[in-house]
Amino acid sequence: MFTTRPEILGTFGVVASTHWLASATGMAILEKGGNAFDAAAAMGFALQVVEPHLNGPGGDMPLLMYSARERRLRVVCGQGPAPEAATIAAYRDLGLDIVPGTGLLATCVPGAFDAWLLMLRDHGTMSLREVLTPAIDFAGKGYPLVSHICNTIDSVRELFLTEWKTSAEIYLPNGEVPAPGTIFRNRRLAETYSRILAEGEAAGGGREAVIDAARRAWGEGFVAEAVDRFCHENEVMDTSGSRHRGLLTGNDMAKWRASYEDALTYDYGRYTVAKPGPWAQSPVFLQQLALLEGFDIAAMDPLGPEFVHTVVEAAKLAYADREAYYGDPAHVDVPMETLLGRAYNDERRKLIDDRASFELRPGRIEGYSGRIGKAEIDEALRSAAGAGEPTMAKTGTMPGDTCHIDVIDRDGNMVSATPSGGWLQSSPIIPELGFCLGSRAQMFWLEEGLPGSLAPGKRPRTTLSPSFAFRDGEPYMPFGTPGGDGQDQWTLIFFLRHVHHGMNLQEAIDAPTFQTAHFPSSFYPRQASPGRVTVEGRLPQATVAELKRRGHEVEIGGDWSQGRISACARDGEVLKAAANPRLMQGYAIGR
Repeated sequence: MFTTRPEILGTFGVVASTHWLASATGMAILEKGGNAFDAAAAMGFALQVVEPHLNGPGGDMPLLMYSARERRLRVVCGQGPAPEAATIAAYRDLGLDIVPGTGLLATCVPGAFDAWLLMLRDHGTMSLREVLTPAIDFAGKGYPLVSHICNTIDSVRELFLTEWKTSAEIYLPNGEVPAPGTIFRNRRLAETYSRILAEGEAAGGGREAVIDAARRAWGEGFVAEAVDRFCHENEVMDTSGSRHRGLLTGNDMAKWRASYEDALTYDYGRYTVAKPGPWAQSPVFLQQLALLEGFDIAAMDPLGPEFVHTVVEAAKLAYADREAYYGDPAHVDVPMETLLGRAYNDERRKLIDDRASFELRPGRIEGYSGRIGKAEIDEALRSAAGAGEPTMAKTGTMPGDTCHIDVIDRDGNMVSATPSGGWLQSSPIIPELGFCLGSRAQMFWLEEGLPGSLAPGKRPRTTLSPSFAFRDGEPYMPFGTPGGDGQDQWTLIFFLRHVHHGMNLQEAIDAPTFQTAHFPSSFYPRQASPGRVTVEGRLPQATVAELKRRGHEVEIGGDWSQGRISACARDGEVLKAAANPRLMQGYAIGR
C-alpha cells in the first residue's frame, strides 16, 4: 500500500508527535540519556509553545505510562475539575443554559503542567532544568510558525483587537497576523517557565525536591495568584455574546494535584487495549471493540462499505452510552463492568443491521436511568441547523484541537499522552504569565441529574483519549490522535486495520478514514448530525455509493482531512514509529 513516508524502525528509541519540533526535542532527550518519561515531558512542554492553537500550560492532559521496571501501566490524570463556585445555579443566574465555549466561565483547574511534573518526578531521570530548557528556548528565542497557527490567529483577529487585547499584544504584533514561517517569540511565557524553574531550584534539595517546589510555584505560588487576579478582575467576552468574570480561584488550584489511576482494559484477541476511565470518553473505544468482536472484521475490505458501515454503527451505539452513562466516577456511578460485559454487548450488537440508524440509542441497564436529558438532546439537535455559522470573529468560536505524543525508550518504558486545552483562542492571555486558561468546562451540561451535569470539584467528561495496547501480554503500542469526538473513532479504525488487515503503522495512519457526528458534540454549541458520516475523498467511490444506498448521510471531505494519529510499537527487539502526514506537522523519529 502507498504510504507518505516510511514506518520508522530502530532499536535505541522512537518518538512521534503532532509537531516535528516536539519530536526532535524528545529524540534529543533520549540521545542525552533520558528515558521515555523525561522525553515525553520535554515534548509536552515544547508543544505548549510550538502548538499554542492546540494546547498550552493552562490546559489539561491524560496520559498512559508503562514502567518497564515496575512492569505496570498507569494513567496520570491531568484533567482538572470545575471550580468550587461553578454550580448550575451560578450559570443559570447569568441567563445561560449552556456553558460558553470560550472565556473565563469555561475554565477548569489547569492540569497539564502538574501532570507532566508528577510523572517526571516519580519516573524520570533528568533534572527539571534539562527537561524545561527546550520549551524556554522555543518561547524566548523563537520558533517558525506553521500556517495553521496563523490561520487560527486570523480567525480571531477581530476578537483580539476589540476584546481580548492582552492576546493581541502577543499574537498580533503591530496589529497584524504573522506570516507562516515567521520566527515567533512569547517572551512572557519564557519568563514564566524560567521563574518556575528558578523557584524550584532555589528551594534546594535533590531532583525530586526541585520538582515539588516547582509544582508549588504553579499551584500555590505566583502562577495561581496571577490566575486568581485575572479571573476576578476582568470581564471577558465569550461565545454567549456577553462579558463574564471567571469562577476559578487560586484556592481551587491549591487544592488540586495530578494523580495516578488504574487504566480500564479490554481483551480483544491477542491484544489488551488500555484506556483512561469514564471521566474521559476513552471507554467508547473499548465498547466498540466489544461490539465488533461479533463481526468478522478481518474478512472485510478495510476500505469497503461493510467495514465502514459496521464500524460507524458500532460507534453510534458506544457514543450513545457515553452520553447516558459517562462522568467523573468520584461523582457518578458508572456501570463500566456492564458496559463492557459480553451479555450487554451481545444484545446491543443485534441493533446493527444493514441500514444506517438515525436514532440515539443508549442501552438500558437495571438500576440506572440511562437518561439523556431533554435539554441536552434538544440543544444538540437545535444547534445542528446553525453549526458552522461565521460567528467566530465576534465571539471566538474558532474550535481548538489537541496534540499527541508517543515515546518508547530502549528499556521498554512507554508513554502515550494527549495534551490539549488552553489554546490561544480559548480565553485571553494572562499578561503576567504569557498563556491563557482552558475551556474544558464547556463539556458539562447545565441540567441536573445527568452523568455530565456540572458540579463543583467534578471533572468534565473530556474527549482526551490516549491509547495503549498490549500484545500477547507484553507492552506493545502507545498511540493516539487529536480530534475531539473523533479521537476514539480514528484510533479504532487505525487499530482494526493494523491488527486485522496487516497494515503497518504508517499504512494504517495514511489509509483514508472516516467518522460520524451522529451524537451530541462535546463542544459548544453541542450540535449533532444524526446519520452523518464524513469520509475522506480518497475512499473508493463504490464504497461511498453503497453507504448512501444504506441510508447514510455521506459528506465527502478533503482527501487528507481527517485523523492525526501517531503511534510507536515494540516488536521484539525492533522499535517502530509512525506519524500523521495530514496538516504537514506530525513527525516520527527513531534510531
